[in-house]
Formats: sequence, structure tokens, C-alpha cells
Amino acid sequence: MPAFVYIKDGEYLKVFTDNKKSCMEHEIFEQPEILGNLFNTHVNDNNYILFDIPTDIEKIVFVASGSSYHCARFGADLFGNIANIEARAIYSSEFLLKAAVPHEETILYVFITQSGETSDTNQALKRAKKLGMRTLCITNKKGSTIWNAADFKIDCCAGEEKSIAATKSLTTQMLCVTLLVLKYAAHKGIDITEYISNLKTLPEKIRETFSLHKEIKKLAKKLAKFKIIVITADGISYAIAKEASLKIKETSYICTLSSILGEFMHGHVAVLNNKAAQIHISIDKLSETAIKNLNKIREDYNTPLYLIGGSNSETQSDCTIDIEASSSIVKSFCLITIIQLIALETAQALHRNVDKPHGLHKVVK
Repeated sequence: MPAFVYIKDGEYLKVFTDNKKSCMEHEIFEQPEILGNLFNTHVNDNNYILFDIPTDIEKIVFVASGSSYHCARFGADLFGNIANIEARAIYSSEFLLKAAVPHEETILYVFITQSGETSDTNQALKRAKKLGMRTLCITNKKGSTIWNAADFKIDCCAGEEKSIAATKSLTTQMLCVTLLVLKYAAHKGIDITEYISNLKTLPEKIRETFSLHKEIKKLAKKLAKFKIIVITADGISYAIAKEASLKIKETSYICTLSSILGEFMHGHVAVLNNKAAQIHISIDKLSETAIKNLNKIREDYNTPLYLIGGSNSETQSDCTIDIEASSSIVKSFCLITIIQLIALETAQALHRNVDKPHGLHKVVK
């Protein structure tokens, strides 16, 4: 039974299941089919997004933890860029510690959790409801605690995820958030036709991303030799950098740091005095400022630089892995897939158990 599909030179190559493959690898390669099914579940033939949402909303507050928080960061940027709606993301635990939190009537609180049982996220929802706030959950578990408590609900439809490292549950969350943004944009009279058309290509583009697997594996073997990896980015790409840092950290146990590139130059860059590697992630073409900063780092510290996306001849990188996409949103999903494979292959190069990292546990009920 064919499980994985690559695209090479325009032809589909079937790769058959191997019982020795990890759950994490299987779940990475399930994503094209799962995202296609999710899109078809939530978008009808007339390109109408089927979410039930409150319409009198002027601000969004995302609350989440772990990979779900990175999805929230991604979504907060999308809301501003596409729907012209102010949005912010906050960690669930941080939300619980704040003495005062936003509670205007026109705010919608959006809680993201894979299992629906994340303790601090559920407690945060309770606090928001006590303040009289309307709540929406994005989760992969119907009937979970958060599903039953939230006023509005979105199902990620990812199926069971066995590996501790979130892969397909994250990308389905990202697609749900993207569709939520587009739903509000359409409500405001913004034409979302092109966005919807681009999202329909997601399964094909992620399959195409799989064709980079051999190149990714070579990079991972290099990364496995370092004890410190710095991952930088700018703008919406920073959410992907944070996810890359978490994925490599939790599967390989390598000390990884994520930072906005400009902020990294303010003191944090000193960590490169130790033996370290730098990964820079960019959905878009590298800005002049980014090129200047990356070249300065290279000049001052002679640090190996690996670019994921945003290739540029003006920056001397030791390796560049990039893929063309019809839009920055579609490319975001491709880059997430690339960093998932980097984390997988780096961990395997170090002989780690990617499905059950030491000391970590997945909450699924």
C-alpha cells in the first residue's frame, strides 16, 4: 500500500510503507492528504468557508502553548496582513499570570490546542469566559474539554497523532487559522478568491517539497554535529523559526535558540563565540537589512549559515533549501514541512527516539 508520494521531474514516485519508519515520519508524509481533506471539509464547492463565527469582532486574542502558540503567532500576523484586524498571541501560562487582560466586547478569544486537554489553555479559556468574553477553540479532538467549553469550535480533522512532536496537527491548525482569517476578510468585503485558489494547491506543493528530502538529510547530518543552533527570521517567518527551534530541540536535544534577526544583533549574537550553526528562515525574498546582518555575522564569527527559503546571491550560505510557491501562505506550509524533515533527520542522525523523546509526554484523551 503506497504511503508516501514524492514529485520528481513532474512524475509521481510511490514510496511504500516501511514498518521501521517512525510515527513522526509517517505523520509528516500524511500531510498532503490530510490538508486536502480538511480544506474540502471546511470549504464548499462555492468557495464559502463553513465556519460558524461571531461577526461583530474588531480584535483577536490567540491563547496557546507549544507548537500551537507558533500557529497562533502565524495567525496573528495573517489577521493584520489580510483581514486588517488587530490580533495578538499570548502563551496560555502567561495569560494566567497577567493581572489584567484585554476584555472589550468586540474581542474574540481563540484557543488553540491539539488534544483539547492542555491544562493551562483550558484554564485560560475559563478565565476569559468569566470576563464575559466570547471564545473559539481550534482543536483536533471533538468532545474534548475545550471543545465542550468554547462558544465556537473548529475541528482540525488531523486524525490521531502518535508522535510527541506535532507535525500534522500543527499544519492542520495553521490551515484552520488561515481559513478563519479569510472568513473574517470576506465578511469585511475583501476578495479572497485568489487566497482560496492558492490553498487548493497545498497538497501538491507539499508533495513537491518532499522531493527535497535527500538534500534535507545532508543538511541534517551537518546540523547533528553542533551543540548550539541559532534560528533567525523576520516578520511572519519568525513563527516558523520558533517552531523549527522547538522541533529540533525536542527531538534531538540540541540547544536551539530562535530570534528575530534584527533583535539577535543586539547582544544575543555573542552566543556565536561558541561553536554554533545558524539557520535563517524567510518566506519572502531577503531584505537588504537581512542581507547586511547575515553577512556581518558571517564576517565577525565565521558561523556556518544555512538558508531555508529566501535564497539570495548576495548572502554567502553554506547550504540553501528553497522551493517556489504561488503565495507566501502556501510557502509557509512548505517551509514548515522542510523544518519538520530537518528535525526528523537530525534526530535520527543522533540516534534519538523521535516518537518518544526522553521526559516528554503527549496529552491525548
